[in-house]
Amino acid sequence: MSRFSSFRQFYPYYLQEHRNPVCRRLHFIGSWGVLACVALALWQQQWRWLWAALLCGYGFAWVGHFFFEKNRPATFRHPLYSFAGDWVMFVDILRGRVPL
Repeated sequence: MSRFSSFRQFYPYYLQEHRNPVCRRLHFIGSWGVLACVALALWQQQWRWLWAALLCGYGFAWVGHFFFEKNRPATFRHPLYSFAGDWVMFVDILRGRVPL
């Protein structure tokens, strides 16, 4: 079903799908937005912020893919690995391992 037998195999492919710096920046902004929306949901105990988190995260990422990277998001083919890849790339950007 999947050509990747582990996340370790998938992550280099994931990074290759995010070569465009604008796409990476949009992912990064969207991930910060997700964290902010989740924090608001917990702080205010208003769970509709979780819908905003989904819209923010996927909205920024998909704009990056469709308009800048010109490819289909990996989420469509590998949803779990892609979700993990978003957060690993986010941390790698914070650590300076992936350029912003």
